[in-house]
Amino acid sequence: MAVATGCLVVAVDDASAGAWPLDLAAWGAGAVVALAVSRFASPAFARVVTLAAPIGLLASLAYPGQAGVHRWINIGPVHANVAALLLPAFVVALAALVRDGSWAWLACAACAVLLILQPDASQATSFAAAVLIVVVRLPVARAIRIGAVVLVSSGAVMAWLRPDPLAPVAEVEGVVGLAYALSPPIAVTAVVALGGAALAPMMVATGPERSAARTAALALSAYFVFSALTPLFGAFPVPLVGIGVSPVIGFWMGTGLLAAIASREDATPD
Repeated sequence: MAVATGCLVVAVDDASAGAWPLDLAAWGAGAVVALAVSRFASPAFARVVTLAAPIGLLASLAYPGQAGVHRWINIGPVHANVAALLLPAFVVALAALVRDGSWAWLACAACAVLLILQPDASQATSFAAAVLIVVVRLPVARAIRIGAVVLVSSGAVMAWLRPDPLAPVAEVEGVVGLAYALSPPIAVTAVVALGGAALAPMMVATGPERSAARTAALALSAYFVFSALTPLFGAFPVPLVGIGVSPVIGFWMGTGLLAAIASREDATPD
């Protein structure tokens, strides 16, 4: 509903009417990917995701930026926001791999630093919220817990303090305003639909309170909630409602991996 509402708003807007079909296609393709991930993803896949996120963020720094901001890489015809594409699945994988040792936390630290360098205050804040939930809820060594809390929290603060000169784009950062100008009820529908999508991961995991799946669900919802809230405080993309393929695919990837972890926990005898 969030994506459909955003596409409707942009389709009606004369200045950006041609920007929405790719988002609808991404929604359908992402659903197929999520279904495949939910059925076939293994612990090895989670480890690949954990490595892919810092590698992708590092690659974004090598691409030409916009006014000194480096958040994107080109994947074929798609100008992908790496953090929005990969971090949802990363925070789910982190919850699943927290007992595997310190290497996953090294990847986490790399992501936090690279989000400062991009810079991306919205993603750094959303990432910090998700990681904090993981370290508080799951058994993590004291040194790692303290280090992770300090790093992601200070990383979010530093990302907000770095200059971000990019001007907002109406169909991306300003889409709620476009919706309100078109029809206030449509704007309300868009916001409610976005809130529902952000909380949707909580319906996937119904296992024990301190299980990895339940923690991953909380972390993923925290990531989505903060991604939705930070545009209130700066020129950041509105996920799902705003035009952008990366948040759509990222949403499906994270949800699919969460479903896979929850399914595996349900199938494991006590």
